[in-house]
Amino acid sequence: MENASVPVVLMAFFISWIGCWFPLAVISAVAIHWKPTKPLPPEQKLPLIVTLYLLAPLVLWGVIFLSKRSFADYGLIVNISLLSSLGLGFGLGLLSLGMTFTVQLWLGWCEFEKSHLKLLPSILPPIFLVALLVGGTEELVFRGFVLTELERDYPIWVAAAISSFIFAVLHLVWEQQETLPQLPGLWLMGMMLVMARVADKGSLGIAWGLHAALVWAIATIDTAQLITYTGKVSEWFTGKYKKPLAGMAGVVCVLVTGLIIWLISIE
Repeated sequence: MENASVPVVLMAFFISWIGCWFPLAVISAVAIHWKPTKPLPPEQKLPLIVTLYLLAPLVLWGVIFLSKRSFADYGLIVNISLLSSLGLGFGLGLLSLGMTFTVQLWLGWCEFEKSHLKLLPSILPPIFLVALLVGGTEELVFRGFVLTELERDYPIWVAAAISSFIFAVLHLVWEQQETLPQLPGLWLMGMMLVMARVADKGSLGIAWGLHAALVWAIATIDTAQLITYTGKVSEWFTGKYKKPLAGMAGVVCVLVTGLIIWLISIE
């Protein structure tokens, strides 16, 4: 695989990843009596997500072994700098999303359910761990492996556009109806995360932190139902199906975060 073409390497990885996960997915689906015609509730989807993301680094290790590369080639350099970048990205992600919802609250587009704060102590730790896993795995796969491989054949921003497209489209695996309106926002998020890796001089630290923070915050808000939309404006402003990336507010959040990252990168 050392001299294999980029499409072959990418296809080999994704086929191997899904192939290894499929038996586990079938066993989980049978155990929970899931029918493909019915959407999975979050608590039943979690085991599928966790097993899928835990397998990715193992499968990627196999690709790395065969291609004689290393995780460092894909941006995963384990050192103190990675932790500081991870913290920087996490803080930036919480800040950008916090500002987005603050503006919406000020405009009267949504309301904050204070009575639901009592749910946070029990849900914050597990959601945090899942967010770190999801953010880290998706960054290693898409901004690490896929982006780096595409850069063998394309300029950085062409590779970024293609990897971000793959990143966005593969989210359709879980929920097609709710994901379709998010595709432009997911693509922009992918481009923003590429910019984070560039700003971090090739490391995945900032991108991982950003991604994990966004997953953690949004999943926490959804699980605890901390935000109620007032219907004062169209859901295309706040996010169709209550998904921030499917609305103007989420897209602006991503663009502003990208601008901040760009300003960091030129310092």
